[in-house]
Amino acid sequence: MTGLAMTWVVVVTILLAWGWYTGKDLVREVNFSHLRYETHLIADEVTEEIETRLAMLERVASRHPSGALLDPGGGVLKENSVLLELFDGLVVFDGDGRVVTDWPVTPGREGLDISDREYFSFLREVGRPYVSDPIYGRITGLPLVLLLVPLKGDDGRFMGALGGVVEVHSGGIFRRLSRVRLGNEGYAAVFSASGQVLYHPDRQRVMGTLGDLSHNPALDLALDGWEGERFGPTVNGEMTFQAYRQVWPADWIVGVFLPEGQVLAPLWGLLKRLSWVGVGIALLLLPLLGWMVWLLLRPLYQLQSQIAQVGKGLRGRVVLGTEMKELTQVAEAFNAVEVERERALNDLRGRQAFLDSVLASSPVGMFVTDTQGRITYMNDALAQLTGRTMKGQDRYGWVQAIHAEDRDAAIELWRYSMASGKDFLRQYRYWRADGELLWLEVHASQVAIDTEVIGFVGTVKDITARRQQEAIRQWEAEHDPLTGLLNRRGFERRLEEAMADWRKMAKPSVLMLFDLDRFKPINDEGGHPLGDEMLRRIAREVGRCVRSSDHVARPGGDEFAVLLPSCTLAQAQRIGEDILTAINDTCVVHEGREYHVTTSLGITEFREGDADIHTPIERADAASYAAKRQGRNRLVVDESEA
Repeated sequence: MTGLAMTWVVVVTILLAWGWYTGKDLVREVNFSHLRYETHLIADEVTEEIETRLAMLERVASRHPSGALLDPGGGVLKENSVLLELFDGLVVFDGDGRVVTDWPVTPGREGLDISDREYFSFLREVGRPYVSDPIYGRITGLPLVLLLVPLKGDDGRFMGALGGVVEVHSGGIFRRLSRVRLGNEGYAAVFSASGQVLYHPDRQRVMGTLGDLSHNPALDLALDGWEGERFGPTVNGEMTFQAYRQVWPADWIVGVFLPEGQVLAPLWGLLKRLSWVGVGIALLLLPLLGWMVWLLLRPLYQLQSQIAQVGKGLRGRVVLGTEMKELTQVAEAFNAVEVERERALNDLRGRQAFLDSVLASSPVGMFVTDTQGRITYMNDALAQLTGRTMKGQDRYGWVQAIHAEDRDAAIELWRYSMASGKDFLRQYRYWRADGELLWLEVHASQVAIDTEVIGFVGTVKDITARRQQEAIRQWEAEHDPLTGLLNRRGFERRLEEAMADWRKMAKPSVLMLFDLDRFKPINDEGGHPLGDEMLRRIAREVGRCVRSSDHVARPGGDEFAVLLPSCTLAQAQRIGEDILTAINDTCVVHEGREYHVTTSLGITEFREGDADIHTPIERADAASYAAKRQGRNRLVVDESEA
């Protein structure tokens, strides 16, 4: 029903829009024709008024000699007082541009010099009738228009001029315009070619100028002599239908203007009435149409309802009681598809049960994620391994449970695998829910059907024991089992690392080598267990003297080595003195006798010319022998290249 109503609304809207644009064009043409007629009529009447007045002035000028008209007494003007039906006053100028006489007499006008006026210059130079631009009278101060004819002597010489005065506000020339009615807001106006307003319904606009006409190109063209009709803005910006005609004898322009709102108001009113008619028809017909549509679509609604019931498992087939062949075919096709779907679902359920059984019985932790990397399934083995399940907040805690030092690298590799489709294989530390730290090996692969990726499937192995064994083997491979210090292999690896830092970043490091003086008597008299105890005590005391970042080693026998990374030679000498003191204070007791040892300690730093780690080892060893030669129990700094 709603769709039917919307269809009706769309149809009515389209028809009204088509009527609006069609009617708008028709109204445009009709009103342009009307404006064309009105402007012709007004322009013809104004032209006739001008021509009649000029003709009367020429008749008076031709019937009387120039001398009689130029008589200061003004007798000729009084004899032709009938001209005052056409003019508001008569005036005669001599050849020098002075007022000789006027009628009716206006005090102050006689003798007035108007030789500077544009219209007088035109008459004197051209010598034919002329209509002046609107001016303000110098005596009366009123807006005037003068209609003038030249006065010539028998020899054709310019003797002066006879003029008729027409007041702009009250003159009879514009009487016809004041009676023109163009609706409520339409109006006519008259302009001079120079852009002054001669007539306008708003009297405040009279004698004003038109100003900038860039926004009204039609009026600008009319001032240059164009005639025609246009639609556009007026001087005040209002959109109007406009028509222009020329009053050639006076060089004036008649303009008629109809506001757009006034022109389109009848059309708009008609469309409103038609809209209400459409609403009324819709209110009458829509219920009937809705009932008919419901009868036609009832079998379709039944089909929709039964399909929904099949989807919910409330029925197994669609059964329609209709004679509509098309719907019957749809129902049969749906039933066939449903049979195939049920068969496929049963097959899928069997496979799912098999897969669930395999995953549940697998001793290896397994998980499945969606395409966004979110875990959607984990088997019991994985839940037991991690102490987390798919319930509550546990399903979101997997990433946060990764050890902080391993988390960023694991996340970055996981995102790369998701974006590239390559396998994810990573070992990292993981905090169980109970706080135990595990080492896990996670391997995940992308799962795709044809080319569509549906997620990832992965395995998780607990490699904690393996990592611990590897760590133990690594420690044993690089440490002395007697003292717990680095052995030769472990010490040389750290020397290589320090040498690399020295070459790359000029990070200074110092190497110490020393062996124990008078150690042999301990072994000979107290036996090897006593010697081993002395070595352990020496190792412990040296460890207390160095920094936590330093490396202490027992390469073999009674030989010891210390690597001091990021250490200056002066700092190393202070540490060496502490080592000498600590070793001197260390002793072991056998059968009531104390055994003491001393050391000869050689020190060197890394230098620019060192080719490998053996170069500083040789220097430190040489310094240690130098300490022995100098009396033992001392340290010597190698200065062979200093």
